[in-house]
Amino acid sequence: MTESNPDIEISRRRLLGTVGAAGAAGLALGATGGVLVQSAVGDDPTAGGSGASGAPASLGAAQVAFHGDHQAGITTALQAKGHVLAFDLAPGAGRREAAALMRRWSDTARRLMAGETAPTADSGIALDAGPCALTVTFGFGHSFFDRTGLTARRPAALDPLPEFSADQIDPRRSNGDLWVQIGADDGLVAFHALRALQKDAGDAARVRWQMNGFNRSPGATAKPMTARNLMGQVDGTGNPKQTDPDFAKRIFVPDAGPGPAEHAWMAGGSYAVVRRIRMLLDDWDKQPLDKQEQVIGRRKADGAPLTGGTETTPLDLDRVGSDGKVVIPSNAHARISAPAQNGGAAMLRRPFSYHDGIGPDGAPDAGLLFICWQADPLRGFVPVQRKLDRGDALSEFIRHEASGLYAVPGGPQPGEYVGARLLEG
Repeated sequence: MTESNPDIEISRRRLLGTVGAAGAAGLALGATGGVLVQSAVGDDPTAGGSGASGAPASLGAAQVAFHGDHQAGITTALQAKGHVLAFDLAPGAGRREAAALMRRWSDTARRLMAGETAPTADSGIALDAGPCALTVTFGFGHSFFDRTGLTARRPAALDPLPEFSADQIDPRRSNGDLWVQIGADDGLVAFHALRALQKDAGDAARVRWQMNGFNRSPGATAKPMTARNLMGQVDGTGNPKQTDPDFAKRIFVPDAGPGPAEHAWMAGGSYAVVRRIRMLLDDWDKQPLDKQEQVIGRRKADGAPLTGGTETTPLDLDRVGSDGKVVIPSNAHARISAPAQNGGAAMLRRPFSYHDGIGPDGAPDAGLLFICWQADPLRGFVPVQRKLDRGDALSEFIRHEASGLYAVPGGPQPGEYVGARLLEG
């Protein structure tokens, strides 16, 4: 194993020497998530201005802790750049090789999230930057347990998702033994992590698929606001809030659940449903504004319900207009997906937009890398998607092209690697 360059490492640590000072300007230590900056359900993370001479500006100095009760990248605020990818273990690789890989990946993620260099030969891609709120999140797919002889420890919540009638799933871009989510507020920092983890995989695992995404950069708007998707819609208004009394119950697996002891390794973890949703933007953009708002059930300008108020005003699903029809149509996306319409089913949506060029027909290959988090997908994603599949007006303008479900264990404690409680238990 090649040793890291100490000169490079020292220079990056000097760059990060003012992270503590930046804390006074807006960085605050989170509790259970170990977040040194923001959360996905909190306020905008950006604190304007620059750090001390020779140090990254506050955006670059933003750091998310690797250790904690939950893995980073779940409640962390939306990041500007992201990579989502899955690996399959190489032929002949099993539990021992998987454990060694998770050790390497965890060590690399910990170092890079702290703004240090990669433990093996560092490429220097992110040499001038701070951590930029880098997060790396790891998960295990259904097939991982067969490959490692751990089928007895595979939770029932990881059973394959049901088929939905509108799906056009490409199996080559779906599922996988291991899943990795990378996010950062700088594209080079995110790519640096991607390259480091890919090299760490060595002969133990091979990339099955990879997708790249983006969001609006922190600080791009005059005030904090919910992000917009590529349809121009405010997207994520109904997300559960960390201040909700049942937030943890909905999003994270409890420490002591009703399941068998073999599944206790998932305590503090969550289940990620990942869907590549192509938006048929040419068709969508041809629709007049009022048709778009009827499809969604919200005003495009500010995300407020068609029944009035602001973005956070509850939907008035019973209000009837002068024409005798409900103001929010019966097939509106916001109505069908509302927790009140799904027995309280809720999930934390944390997506990236994507654009993979223009197709031969001139239409953009663009849309949403939909990622949602829940304690149990059978109580979160599945019932909501079943209802959407039966009559969502938005279905005419989107296409589900890839899918995956992953068990994401709780965060590692100091000295521990991600998945140790599964692989060594």
